[in-house]
Amino acid sequence: MNSTSEAVAHGSLKCNGCGAVLHYVPGTRELQCAYCGESNPIISAVPHTAITAIEYTSFLKAVNELPQATDIKIVKCSSCGSETNFSGNEAAGKCGFCASPLIIQLGKGYHSLKPHYILPFRLNEQEAGQKFRDWLADLWFAPNDIVKEAKANVSLKGIYLPYWTYDCNTVSQYTGERGEYYYTKESYTVTVNGKTETRTREVRHTRWYSASGTVYCDFEDVTIPASKSLPAETLEALNPWDFADLQIYDERYLSGLSAETFQIKPDDGLEAAKIVMDSTIESAIRNDIGGDEQRIFGYQNQYLNLAIKYVLLPVWVSAYTYDRKVFQFSVNACTGEVIGKRPYSAIKIILAVILGLIVVAAIILFIAYVKAQNEMRETEAALQSIGMLCL
Repeated sequence: MNSTSEAVAHGSLKCNGCGAVLHYVPGTRELQCAYCGESNPIISAVPHTAITAIEYTSFLKAVNELPQATDIKIVKCSSCGSETNFSGNEAAGKCGFCASPLIIQLGKGYHSLKPHYILPFRLNEQEAGQKFRDWLADLWFAPNDIVKEAKANVSLKGIYLPYWTYDCNTVSQYTGERGEYYYTKESYTVTVNGKTETRTREVRHTRWYSASGTVYCDFEDVTIPASKSLPAETLEALNPWDFADLQIYDERYLSGLSAETFQIKPDDGLEAAKIVMDSTIESAIRNDIGGDEQRIFGYQNQYLNLAIKYVLLPVWVSAYTYDRKVFQFSVNACTGEVIGKRPYSAIKIILAVILGLIVVAAIILFIAYVKAQNEMRETEAALQSIGMLCL
């Protein structure tokens, strides 16, 4: 059974000119009034400092001490006074009656933990749409009319998705083996022009030696999605993110857009981050073992100086229809990376298969022709040798 609580939309998003509600303009550092058109710059009340992570243990303790959030929040619009229901993981949206931006005041419940930083939209809707169309146009085996069809029914939605980023230093003790190559010569026989010949070749072997040691790795901004709204493979593919424009969290960047709070707990995110770190740690171990080949029997990691950031990252999401099927896609609103589903042209695939078969057949015929030519030359040479003997 869902419980409800009441929240009030942010009340400071008022135009300096006419008092109407302001909307954030993606791709800028400004809020804009939809009525009088006046632009209001976003000036942070907090002096900008270096981006720093929070000590992990103390952060996790503070999170676990927060009360569980309710499943539904009732948000009262400051413009028209109507109430809108927000689900437990939503942090921003629009009023269902007057379309004014609604931003929930964060910081009072488990899933309403205020983010540390936010990455504002670098691409506006038009730029993201162009990235999407360029992506469609470059797809192999896509239907010829897909760009035209998709353009006609695409409407992009801007949303901030929650992520955890982890910093730490690892110390890893390992055991394994180092393989070093050595070569021996062996004899073998081949038949050339009907004659048997003995030849020699080098054969590679591996000599193994025990290895053990300790490696040290430093990690910064290992980025793990804290959302379940998009497929896991999509969230992963949106990486990497450019954190150069990361800002101290300011809810004015949410005005007129959607936003989510975290759905994956920070300790679960850390376990996912450790899996990401493992590939780097294994590479460091192999480099430390050295040799020509390496075997890793096992290793134990210590995670020191763990730190975390809770950030909101910008994404344009949408879907398009083609041949009565729906295909979702997302655009990283910072880097322009497009991740999405796509249709395939059966005709193009069939033609490509046929072309491939033709190419393979041509190669086989060419090889057969060359072989036949060589055999003819060998036969002619043999006949000439017989003729010389008869003379």
